[in-house]
Amino acid sequence: MEGEAAYGFIVNVDAMGSGLLSDTEKPEMRRRLYEVTGTAFQQAGIRPPRLYQEDRGDGILSVLAPDVPPRRVMGEWLEYLHQNLRETNRSLRTPLRLRAGLHIGPVTADAHGRSGRAVDLACRLGDCDIAKALLKAAADAPLVVAASDQLYEDVVRPGGRWVEPRHYRRHDVELKEGRKTAWFMVPGLPQPPELPEESDPDGGDGPSGPGGSGGPGGGTPPGPPAPQGPRDTYVQNNTQNGSGDLIAAQHIGTINIKSRGGDR
Repeated sequence: MEGEAAYGFIVNVDAMGSGLLSDTEKPEMRRRLYEVTGTAFQQAGIRPPRLYQEDRGDGILSVLAPDVPPRRVMGEWLEYLHQNLRETNRSLRTPLRLRAGLHIGPVTADAHGRSGRAVDLACRLGDCDIAKALLKAAADAPLVVAASDQLYEDVVRPGGRWVEPRHYRRHDVELKEGRKTAWFMVPGLPQPPELPEESDPDGGDGPSGPGGSGGPGGGTPPGPPAPQGPRDTYVQNNTQNGSGDLIAAQHIGTINIKSRGGDR
């Protein structure tokens, strides 16, 4: 019902590098975008009216009905989307590469579309700097997935058909709403690539805790090397009778001297 929030699965897909395309190139990019995503939904058995889609120019916002099993999206739909992208890119000089932001939560419908904080989060995750940097770092990959922490804990972590939690890497990202935890996956790779510091300003942790790529200032900078002590240092005890010079063949760290007779 319009005006009432209903729980749903949100998928926001954006095309990488669409701003570099000319006006004559964009229609073909959009056609392929709808083709690969729409075919993936059909292959996963998700069709209207359980599927609502909203055009976003260089992307598509999809909201799925509450009765669509979330694991089917995180498993089957993502795998079909990945394979569809691989197939369509075989004939393209400039491959179609996508970022997908996924979340689950309340969505409000009105005459103009769908809205809500859950929608905002899904869109921000797919458009965040980490998602862009990962797709850039994984040069041969056509897709990067950014899942919210809630979605990872509720759906991904338990695993399932084509759902592999170990393929995800955790990063903390800075969004307009503040610092959020998200989980990233690049289909076809055992884990997303580790990011160089300059590409990962938000820091990050791997699935098993700290250890992901950290951003500038995110960790303790290395200090100067510890001073090295002199080699072959030892303690020498000497008894000096009278005056004269004390001669040692090696570097002496400590000298204990007892004087007997002679000059004092």
